Amino acid sequence: MATERSLATLLRSLQTASEPEDAYALLPTSTSFLSMLANPLNVTLLSSQLITSPAIWDNRASLQTGRRILGVFSAAATAILQNGTADQPRTPYTRRRGLEREAWVKAVVNGADEKSPRWRHLPLLGGILLGFEAQNRQGLPPQIRRKLESALAKAVQLSLEETKAFDGIAAHCITMVLNYTFEFLSDWERSQFDYSRLLPIMVHAAFFSSEGLEGIYFLGAIDREIVEVPGKKFKWSSHSYSYNHLQSIASRPLVSSLGPLSRLIAHALENVSDADLVLNTVNSVSDFVRTLMVQWRQNKLSEVDPSEEADFLDAESLKTTIPELWKLLRSCMFSVIIILRAVLGRVLNDPVLAAGRSAPSLSMQILHILRNLSFISFRIGQDASSQYVFVNLTAIDILAQYPDLAENFVRTIKPSELGQIPEHPLERCLDLFFLNTVEHFTLVLSPESNDELVISAALPYLASGGDNKLLEIFEAAHSVVLSVFAAPLNAEITAKYLPFYIDNLFMVFPRNLSARQFRLAIRSVVQITTPPSPLANSHPLLASIILELVHDRACQASSDALPPPPQSQGAVDVVVDPPLSEQAVLILALIDSIFFLRVEDLEEWLPLAAKLISRVQNAEMRAVCIQRLWDALSSGEMNHENAHFCVTWWSTRGGRELILFDTETESSNDSHMSGAIETTGRQNKL
Repeated sequence: MATERSLATLLRSLQTASEPEDAYALLPTSTSFLSMLANPLNVTLLSSQLITSPAIWDNRASLQTGRRILGVFSAAATAILQNGTADQPRTPYTRRRGLEREAWVKAVVNGADEKSPRWRHLPLLGGILLGFEAQNRQGLPPQIRRKLESALAKAVQLSLEETKAFDGIAAHCITMVLNYTFEFLSDWERSQFDYSRLLPIMVHAAFFSSEGLEGIYFLGAIDREIVEVPGKKFKWSSHSYSYNHLQSIASRPLVSSLGPLSRLIAHALENVSDADLVLNTVNSVSDFVRTLMVQWRQNKLSEVDPSEEADFLDAESLKTTIPELWKLLRSCMFSVIIILRAVLGRVLNDPVLAAGRSAPSLSMQILHILRNLSFISFRIGQDASSQYVFVNLTAIDILAQYPDLAENFVRTIKPSELGQIPEHPLERCLDLFFLNTVEHFTLVLSPESNDELVISAALPYLASGGDNKLLEIFEAAHSVVLSVFAAPLNAEITAKYLPFYIDNLFMVFPRNLSARQFRLAIRSVVQITTPPSPLANSHPLLASIILELVHDRACQASSDALPPPPQSQGAVDVVVDPPLSEQAVLILALIDSIFFLRVEDLEEWLPLAAKLISRVQNAEMRAVCIQRLWDALSSGEMNHENAHFCVTWWSTRGGRELILFDTETESSNDSHMSGAIETTGRQNKL
C-alpha cells in the first residue's frame, strides 16, 4: 500500500508541476519506481505519464528533455538487469523482486500509447534497448529483443511520416535516438527506414539546427571577445560568453556524438534511392563549410600563423580556450570527410551519379569543400586521415577525366594575386591547397595554363624556405614545379624555367632546403632532361650541365655536418636523415642522378663520382656515400644496358679500387692490376 501511495503522489506531482525544473527533479524517483514496481499496470501508467507530462514536454522542451527521458528508461532497464543477476544462481531472464524481465519490458512499452506523439515513444523504446544491450550486456532474450527492435524501427518510421519540418524537437529527437541505437538494430530493421525522409532531417539537425552546430555562425561571434592584453598579445578569456557558448555546443547530444552521427548520415547516403538527395546533401555540406571559412576569416585568430601562436596569444588562450575551439573544428572536418567519402562511394557505384552530367561537378564541389576546410586539415596534417586522402585523390581522379572542366576548376581556385605571397595566413593556406591540388592536374592542363597558372603561383615561394611560416608551402612549390617539368607536353616550359630553377636550388641549399628535398629535386631534373624525355632531344647537354654544376659545387662545399631541417606543420612519422655535410649531400645527389644517363656519359661520370667520394674526410659520411653507390649498382635502379656497364666498370675498369681503396689519398707508388688482391691496403668487406 505504501508503494501505491508513493506512486500516486509521484503521478500527481508530474501532473501538477508548473516548471520543467520541478518535473526534472522527479525523474530519479521515477527511475526507482520503474525498476521496483511489481504491478505491470502501474509500470505502464508511470511510463505513459513520463512521455505525456505537460511540465516535461510543453514548457520550453528541448533535446535535453528527450535525453533525460531516454536516460530514465535506460537507467531503469540497467537496474532491472542488475537486480536479476545480483543473486547467483538465477533462472535466465528473471529477477527475485517485482516483475520478470519480459513482463517489465511489455509493461513499459504499453505506456507508449496513442496519448502521446510517436516521436516521444523513441526515448522510451531506445532507453530500454540501451539499458539492456549497451556495452555488450545482452540482457534480453532474442525474441524480446527482436520485438523491441521492430517496435523502435516502426516508431521511427511513423515519426518520420508525422514530422513535417526538418527543424524542431521531433526531428532532433528522431536523430538523437536513432544515432544512439542504430548499432543495436538488425540489418533487416535498418533496411526498413525511409532514408529519403531521414537523410535531410539528420543533415539539418547535425549542422544547422539549434541543437547542432548552428550553421557554425558562433565562430564569428568569438571575434568580439578577443581582446589585446599587455605584451601585444591576443586573449580569449575562458570566462567569456562565447567560450561558454562553445562549451555548451560541444556538450549537446548531437555534437558530442558527431562522429557516429556522421557515419549514420553516410549510411543513409549509401542507401537512399533518390540521387538528387545525394546532390542536395553535398550542397548543404558545401554551404556549411563555406560559412565556416568565411566566419574564420573574420576572426582575429585567423590572422595568427600556427608557427607564431606562442608569440601573439596569451597563456590562457593557448592552454584552455583555443584548444577547445580546434577540437570542435576538427570534429566538424572529420564529420564532413565521412559524409564526402559516402558520396564518392555512390559516385563510383551509381550509374546516375557516375555519368558525365554529375560526376565532374560533384568532384569539383567536393574539392571546393576540401579547400574551405584546408585551414583545419593543414594544421593536423592531410595524411593523418586515410579517409581524407581517399576523398581528395578520388575527387581529383574523377575530375582529371574531364580536362576542360579541370582547367576551369584550377582557374577558380588560383591565388587571388599570382606572383605574390599574401600576408594573411588563411590566404597562404589556400595557396598551399592550390599547389598541392594542381600538382595532380599538370598532365591534363595545357602548356599555356601550366605556365600562366601553375608556374606563376609557385615562383614566389621557391626561395622562401628560410621562413618557418612558409616551410610546407615551400616544399609544395618545388614539388609542383617538378610536376610541370615532368609533363611531356611541357618541354618548352621546362627549357624556359629550368635554368632559373637550378639556380634557385643552389641558392637555397643548404640554408633553406633540406638534404632530402635537394636530392629529390636534382634527381628529378636530371631524369627530365635525359631520354626518353622530349627535352633530351632539343637540349641534349642539359643533364651533363646540371651534373657539372653539382660536381663543381661539391668540390668547394663544406664538410661540416648540416643541422637537422625544421619539421613542417602537421608532419607525422618524419624520417630523420643521418647527419651529412653539404659536400656529402651533393655527392649523393650526383649518385642519385647519374644512372639516368646514357652509357657514354656514365663512362665519364662514374669515375668523377668515385673521386668525389674519396674527398669526403668524415668516415661515416663517406660510408653513407659508398653504400648509396653500391645500392644503386646492385638494387636494380638502372636499365639493363646501364647496369651491364656499371658491373664492368666496377670489376675490370678500376671502379672497385676508386671506391674502396681511396686511391687519391694512398701512396702513388702502389700500383695494382684491376681486380687484383691487395695485401697491404685496407681489407674489402664487400
